[in-house]
Amino acid sequence: MATFHFLQISACFLSKRTSLPLPLPLPLPNPSLSLHFPLKRLVSFPQRPELKRLHEAAVATGSAQPAVDLQNVPVQDTQKQEQSGKLVLPTNDSSDELLRIRHTCAHVMAMAVQKLYPDAKVTIGPWIDNGFYYDFDMEPLTDNDLKRIKKEMDRIIKRNLPLVREEVSRDEAQKRIMAVNEPYKMEILDSIKEDPITIYHIGNEWWDLCAGPHVETTGKINNKAFQLESVAGAYWRGDEKKPMLQRIYGTAWENEEQLKAYLHFKEEAKRRDHRRIGQDLDLFSIQEEAGGGLVFWHPKGAIVRHIIEDSWRKTHIEHGYDLLFTPHVARADLWKISGHLDFYKESMYDQMEIEDELYQLRPMNCPYHILVYKRKLHSYRDFPIRVAELGTVYRYELSGSLHGLFRVRGFTQDDAHIFCLEDQIKDEIRGVLDLTEEILLQFGFSKYEVNLSTRPEKAVGDDDIWEKATVALKDALDDKGWSYQIDEGGGAFYGPKIDLKIEDALGRKWQCSTIQVDFNLPNRFDITYVDSNSEKRRPIMIHRAVLGSLERFFGVLIEHYAGDFPLWLAPIQAQVLPVTDTQLGFCNEVVGKLKSNGIRAEVFHGERLPKLIRNAEKQKIPLMAVVGPKEVETHSVAVRSRFGGELGTMKIDEFISSIQQAIKNRTL
Repeated sequence: MATFHFLQISACFLSKRTSLPLPLPLPLPNPSLSLHFPLKRLVSFPQRPELKRLHEAAVATGSAQPAVDLQNVPVQDTQKQEQSGKLVLPTNDSSDELLRIRHTCAHVMAMAVQKLYPDAKVTIGPWIDNGFYYDFDMEPLTDNDLKRIKKEMDRIIKRNLPLVREEVSRDEAQKRIMAVNEPYKMEILDSIKEDPITIYHIGNEWWDLCAGPHVETTGKINNKAFQLESVAGAYWRGDEKKPMLQRIYGTAWENEEQLKAYLHFKEEAKRRDHRRIGQDLDLFSIQEEAGGGLVFWHPKGAIVRHIIEDSWRKTHIEHGYDLLFTPHVARADLWKISGHLDFYKESMYDQMEIEDELYQLRPMNCPYHILVYKRKLHSYRDFPIRVAELGTVYRYELSGSLHGLFRVRGFTQDDAHIFCLEDQIKDEIRGVLDLTEEILLQFGFSKYEVNLSTRPEKAVGDDDIWEKATVALKDALDDKGWSYQIDEGGGAFYGPKIDLKIEDALGRKWQCSTIQVDFNLPNRFDITYVDSNSEKRRPIMIHRAVLGSLERFFGVLIEHYAGDFPLWLAPIQAQVLPVTDTQLGFCNEVVGKLKSNGIRAEVFHGERLPKLIRNAEKQKIPLMAVVGPKEVETHSVAVRSRFGGELGTMKIDEFISSIQQAIKNRTL
């Protein structure tokens, strides 16, 4: 049966709720590997320029669940790999052959599916960062079905069938699509604006609407270097009102060694999955009775959040910010003024009527901070004005896109806004960069990827102010000494911006920090100040966030440390373990003294000592203080560290002093 594939899909197919910029990459703990994996989808387009837009349209309707992506680095030759002991995996950007293999795998998979399930209808099947996927309108699939499909793919590959490109007229393409009854392909054809229409054939048995590129024959695919990974549901065109499709994900590489390295990374990422660790350590939960995407912070997780928030507030006050608390709802008119109801409505919850007025849960904090600014008249002498808030916002997300702490419906942003004069932009941006580095270093993040995005084709504000703001951002980055990439035309319509991704222990990069100059909201809300000539002028407004959302940042922290938080951040810093219950009274005295000195501690008993130690290890407690008859007699504890092993016997005061010093220095 003839079918086809898509890479000529129109951007209008995209859902407006595509994934937020997620993460990117680092080396594994395994010294024999150096893998680089981000979480934002990156693709290259070695043939036709229009492929970039069309391919992005294909992948943008994908799940918000983080996908693995690889850093743009060349493949080392075998001799260099042997010398360095590291394997650097290729990417779609660095290896045109890999991209072709992945694209062809998607076609071969679709052909195999329709051989095994003749009633299946095909839709789209692009390459993605670590492999490929294809969406089918068909009966639900199981893992056993994937095994059958893989075997059929192996047979197709073994036959070494040629892939042949053909150009046809639009009318001819329509006839062929109607002949094989593929309604989704007809929709795709209607969206293609360029002529002629290109088709790729696998032998003379199967064909697909496609712009390429592909390998020459199916035999170019190493059947030991690809796997079918999973099945997921995906709405057609990302629209929940359209049919739910079966999406099959696969990964493909140039050789078996690369596949093994990738699978090793996946296992390590799975071990660090914040959803599993969050449950194992009792940190947080998503309660379905309350609704999806709503986070419940359990006592231990809430302690970590409290530490993060306290540190954040202290640092902001030291950097000259005033802290705010603002409402979670506001009259709907506020969101009309801000423009959110015009441009962001699909991500906002329905309005509620209160005393004949419409109110709206806030999706952003910006309008509230502007109202605080507008409460009084400002002089040029007042600037800069810096306000910050840990403000909870609510955004509608499709249930299928929710993902642990990474994609939720209610979250707290570390939001701040700076109101300043034009000639203060550079210094304020530099101050934000310093603040960002100071906060991120506290949590162990010292490697960043920085991008500066400039004016897009459609933008508000005159050329002069855009130029001044962009130069100020560049100068601030240059002063800071950070390397950065320029994304020409990638800025928001309301101003240029700096985005910063942090690198975690696996080398993934996560979008957290952002700094955005805004020429739009000051105009919409008509905010002004009085200049030195007693004339009203418009101030510059800068949006900025360091951690992004607390929920997402906590998820990143969990995966970065694999739940093994450093001593200063651990919810329970020390666990006191009696050898027998005879020592329980003294253990309670020790815990009381630890707590009175600001140390988070608890007694754990009721089991034999080896099991108590194993349980403490499983709960990732940084310090264990063992108490037996000798320790009671000498008023001491035998200290054991998860990171340093046996530390010997210490007097109680010495133990407390050592912990306090380690917390102060943020060691252990």
